Amino acid sequence: MLNQDQIAIINATVPAVKAHARDITNCFYPLMFARYPEVKRYFNHTNQIQGTQREALANAVIAYAGNIERLEALGDAVSLIAHKHCSLGILPEHYPIVGECLLAAISDVLGDAATEEVLSAWGAAYEQLAAILIGVEETIYEQNQQRLGGWRGERAFRLVDRVEESTLITSYYLHPVDGDPLVSFLPGQYVGVVLHIHGEEIRRNYSLSDAPDKHGIRISVKREPDGVVSNYLHEHFVVGDEIAVTAPCGDFVLDDSQRPLVLLSGGVGITPTMSMLNACVTSGREIIFIHAALNSQVHAFRDHVAELSTRYDNLKSFTIYDQALSGDTPDAKGYLSAELLAQWLPENRDVELYFLGPKPFMQAVSGFVRELKIPETQVHYEFFGPLQELHADAVDMAVSQ
Repeated sequence: MLNQDQIAIINATVPAVKAHARDITNCFYPLMFARYPEVKRYFNHTNQIQGTQREALANAVIAYAGNIERLEALGDAVSLIAHKHCSLGILPEHYPIVGECLLAAISDVLGDAATEEVLSAWGAAYEQLAAILIGVEETIYEQNQQRLGGWRGERAFRLVDRVEESTLITSYYLHPVDGDPLVSFLPGQYVGVVLHIHGEEIRRNYSLSDAPDKHGIRISVKREPDGVVSNYLHEHFVVGDEIAVTAPCGDFVLDDSQRPLVLLSGGVGITPTMSMLNACVTSGREIIFIHAALNSQVHAFRDHVAELSTRYDNLKSFTIYDQALSGDTPDAKGYLSAELLAQWLPENRDVELYFLGPKPFMQAVSGFVRELKIPETQVHYEFFGPLQELHADAVDMAVSQ
């Protein structure tokens, strides 16, 4: 536990650390990878190049330090991070590595301002945060292991089928090699996959894209232009191949409400909403399924959703294309707007709304739901950047494939 002197030092130095947060994380990652190259497997190289991972760490550190005296405010953020860590296989022994290199980066960037007392206080703060995360992660690991068909660590799965859902997204059907029962995951959760590509171990998270309680699991992967893993899966992962998978994680999951359910997705954000849709379409609950894409060529699961809409009266589906091709017949063309959303939602706005997609899409939707006065407690999303970015007013919205 931090003492009052250490808390005072943290509060006094948060502004300086915040002002240099980007410089600190830019120093931290190369330093850690140089000292401990074995941890590279837990980090997304593309996100490193784009800077999103560094920005996420910087914002997490600042948010934690800024709430050092009211840690209860970090509840949702802690859960989000812990689930991600468990899906990647982060263990307690990894935390001292991060702590050592983070303090070294703070010292390097702040120079003389990083006195022994300052570094000691930030070290104590980091140890406190690490203890919180380790405790939450151990609970998740235990819960995953104790559930019927659950497991801890990695489990071997075999690819039994692959289906092209669009020109960019392919689904992979995976069955456990051991033949034991499969854990009944929650719709909206994701798994981690572990691959060895060109002699390098790489880990990635992918949403589960089908309902639980089946013989296996399905992930649906968008081919990214520079995606090492996505391109490998699209080009080389064939039926009969095996892959290591970590247990399902994530708390972006369906609640028990009987309010009308709105599933709103953009681009590859459709994958977890497909799991939710397939899991509850037979329940009789009113469902409004809305998907935004460029056009029909990149619109995954289009035929499946259309078929469900004809079979189940409780399901209404709408599509919007912003680069429609000749012959495309979406329900609307252009970008999603509050006006369009208002047309497709019940007048009383008493719904449970789940949305996921690229950051510009999520920024726009965040503004729409506020404009339409949907109760905040009935709006659900999973966003891995700074929340202030999500809630920023977006004038233009680009929907990725």
